Amino acid sequence: MAGIEDLARKLSNWDRWGPDDQAGTVNHITPAKVAAAAGLVRRGHIEQLGIPLGHDGPQITGSTRFNPLHFMTALHDHDVRPDGSAIADDVLMLPLQAGTQWDALAHYSHQGRLYGGRPASLVTTRGAQTVAIAAVSGQIMTRGVLVDLPRHFGVDTLEPGRPVGVADLEAALAETGTEVGAGDALLVRTGFLEHCRRRGWTGYKGDSPGLDIDTLSWLHQRQIAAVATDTCFVEVRPSTVPGVRAPFHLVGIVYMGLLLGEIFDLESLAENCHRAGSHEFLLVAPPLPVTGGIGSPINPYAVS
Repeated sequence: MAGIEDLARKLSNWDRWGPDDQAGTVNHITPAKVAAAAGLVRRGHIEQLGIPLGHDGPQITGSTRFNPLHFMTALHDHDVRPDGSAIADDVLMLPLQAGTQWDALAHYSHQGRLYGGRPASLVTTRGAQTVAIAAVSGQIMTRGVLVDLPRHFGVDTLEPGRPVGVADLEAALAETGTEVGAGDALLVRTGFLEHCRRRGWTGYKGDSPGLDIDTLSWLHQRQIAAVATDTCFVEVRPSTVPGVRAPFHLVGIVYMGLLLGEIFDLESLAENCHRAGSHEFLLVAPPLPVTGGIGSPINPYAVS
C-alpha cells in the first residue's frame, strides 16, 4: 500500500476547492467551459450513450446489483372512468448503478475516510449525508472527448485484463488529432461492452480491460473533470497492484474526487466520430438528484 498512499498524497484534491467542496473534479467544469462546449454543436446530431433500463441488462452474476425491474401499477382496462378515459401507470425498481451511471464520491472510502477527509460513517442506512450524487446533479455538461482504442489497435475489443496506460491514450488521441484539457470528460471505448453484449453479457462483470493506475497522474495533470468507459469498472480487472482490489477507484474517487462513469455504450458514437472526422462533442450527462445517492443511472448524450 505504500506506493498507493504516496500516489494518493500526490494527487489529492482535498481542500483544493475549499473545505466544504463536494464536487471534486467536476469543479473543472466552469461556465466558460460549458459555453465553449456548446459551441461544438453544429449539426444537431445526437448520440445516446445509455443502455436500456430493462431485465436483459448486464447484471447477470450474483451481487447486490440486479437488472431493473419494471412493474405496472395501473392498466387501461382497469378503473375506466365514467367519461371513458383511463390511465396506465408503472414503477421502476433498480440499483442506482445497474446500468449506465456515474459513481458518487460517497461510493468509495479508504481507511475510514471519504473524499475531503470526511468520515465514512456519514454514509448510513439512510444514504450518504455528504458527497452524494445530488451534489453534482446540475453540473455535468461539458466537452466530451472519445478515445477509440479498438479502432486505434485494429481489433474488435481489448482483451480481459488488458491495462490501458498513458501511452495508449496519447497514441489514440494523437491519431485523431485530438487533445484533452481542463474540464473535459474523457470517454474511453474498449469494445468490451459490445463484445459481451453479443454473448448475453457473459463475462462482462469479470476480468476486463480498463485504465491502469498510472493514468491517474496524467488525468490529474490535465485537470480532467470526468472519465467514463464502456466497462463495468473503468479500471482494469484484475488489479495490477498486488493486494489492492481497485486502486484506480481508491485514489481517483477518495483523493482526487474524480467523477467515474461506467457501462457507457460508445459503439454508435465511435462510428459517428470516425465518419465525421471529429472526436469531440458536447456531453450532456446529468445524474438524477437522488438524495443521499451513492450513484445515479443516466441517459447521457453526445451532441455534435
